[in-house]
Amino acid sequence: MIDIHSHILPGVDDGAKDFEQALDMLRLAVENGVHTQVLTPHIQPGRYDNTPGSLLTAFREFKGMLEAHEIQIELLLSAEVRIGPEVIEYLVSDNFPWLGEWEGKMVFLLEFPHNIIPTNSINLIKWLIKRGRLPMIVHPERNRAIQENPDSLIPYIEAGCLLQITSGSLSSAFGTEAMKLSIDLLQKGLVTSIASDCHNIVHRPPDLASGLERASELIGLEKAREMVTSIPQTLLSVHQNTINIMPAPITKSLNRRSYAYR
Repeated sequence: MIDIHSHILPGVDDGAKDFEQALDMLRLAVENGVHTQVLTPHIQPGRYDNTPGSLLTAFREFKGMLEAHEIQIELLLSAEVRIGPEVIEYLVSDNFPWLGEWEGKMVFLLEFPHNIIPTNSINLIKWLIKRGRLPMIVHPERNRAIQENPDSLIPYIEAGCLLQITSGSLSSAFGTEAMKLSIDLLQKGLVTSIASDCHNIVHRPPDLASGLERASELIGLEKAREMVTSIPQTLLSVHQNTINIMPAPITKSLNRRSYAYR
């Protein structure tokens, strides 16, 4: 399997605290059946002040430390980007750690705040999509606002956004409402991929297999397997080393204070 969302890179966000914990998480991922693990630390200005450059440095150091350990897993670098005008300068750069490509557009993992969808977020997303940058919205089933009003997700789906649900949501690890919404999205054929979004080895471990098993019960093994094998493989097909290189920045003029993009 391919896990496209994880917080295993140590010491950069709320995931693995140190190398040993990250090592244990990778071992669990391998035991779980994962052969390619994408490391996706948070980029969230003001809380996790990571940059593409700092993450690449941490990633290379981590891979160097792993050389002494025999772990049969391929590691790739991407990021989980919190929505906001502050991150646009990264999204238009030529060295952003993109997840991959989908139908000619460069894909990145986009996170909403846990309780809301910020006002006019759809304008920002349409602005990005128009310029060939495609968000994959992560764990929408865990967003309180979407739980209360699932239709609030429709404009984003209609705009072309991809959706990634968390493996644990399908087994109520994040509560009943998250489970209900994840199942509904899955059964309606709106989910692009399932990922672990693992953060540690106890409460949020690398457990993609349980999500695959539950999804198989809901939509059949073939469709469920595609979400952890062929679809992620297609997304990652343009992944070059550790960073997806963009053809060129889409604009030199950025408005970081407003979502009124056109």
